[in-house]
Amino acid sequence: MRSPDHYPFVPITERKPLRWPGGHRMVVIFTINCEFWPMTWDKEEPLYPGGPASIPHVLPGNVPDYANWTWREYGHRVGVWRLFEEFDRAGVPTGCTINALTALERPQIVTGADDRGWEILAHNWSQTDIMSSYAGKPDEEREVIARIVEVYQSVLGRKPRGWLSSSLRSTHETPHLLKEAGFDFMACYLNDDQPYLIHTDHGPIVSIPYSNEVNDFMIFMRRGNTTTEAFEVFKEQFDTLYAEGAESGRLMNLGLHPHVVGQPFRVRCVREFIDYAKQFPDVWWTTREEIAKWYLKNHESHIPSKKRRKGRTQTPAVQIKGRKKNKA
Repeated sequence: MRSPDHYPFVPITERKPLRWPGGHRMVVIFTINCEFWPMTWDKEEPLYPGGPASIPHVLPGNVPDYANWTWREYGHRVGVWRLFEEFDRAGVPTGCTINALTALERPQIVTGADDRGWEILAHNWSQTDIMSSYAGKPDEEREVIARIVEVYQSVLGRKPRGWLSSSLRSTHETPHLLKEAGFDFMACYLNDDQPYLIHTDHGPIVSIPYSNEVNDFMIFMRRGNTTTEAFEVFKEQFDTLYAEGAESGRLMNLGLHPHVVGQPFRVRCVREFIDYAKQFPDVWWTTREEIAKWYLKNHESHIPSKKRRKGRTQTPAVQIKGRKKNKA
């Protein structure tokens, strides 16, 4: 099996200072996950819920679980529209992810995001179709990605440029297959406060890290924080990264879910955070696509090629059956 040698280990202390365009200290990115869960599947194994269940005692996967399914559907019916209004008011660039089934089953959401100029990332076929289930099966993984791209293009009239794997699960092959399919960036990894290049058989793809810490599911559903405490988490993250950004630029991602933060008693934390952060100069409110375009042109001034070679693991990569070999 291929070793995970497609990105370097370069500690932040060994990089050149990252200088965002316009002299900005830091970037703020919002990632609103507009996900689709099937009601059931043909297994007794519990259908993967995408996080802790709202109602305990999760049912077998072949038994309809209306309580938990409709809790998540609240995000489609109400929560995302509340977030649309909040970000319309705030006037800051916003991004969202969509499963292929979101585009097919909930086209109003995709149209609402696209009409507002939101960045839209591809996000698997459905929230229960996890990429790690294709580990060691690159032909199958390639076919799934192709189907997702086809749906995205048919609904939006363009190919996706960015990808976030559902539940952040991917394989060693995923970056290679995404680049082969024409993607410029991916957001599946949690390991940095700055972008960096991933080296694939088909050229570089930019990793623009996600955060499962500054994330409404972690904050509300796993830690049980209040709305006020969620704002404090956002503020602490921002304050630290803003201070560090004076020396070398930083990136802050907020992962949000319409059925979680889109609840009436929680949405205030997003509003208050945006109002707070907008008081600071030198903040680049942008999208991952803009970051990827810029970083592909400027990465040598951050992590030079010699650093990448030095940081590359020495474990030899093994050719996997089904991989299209790049002879370049």
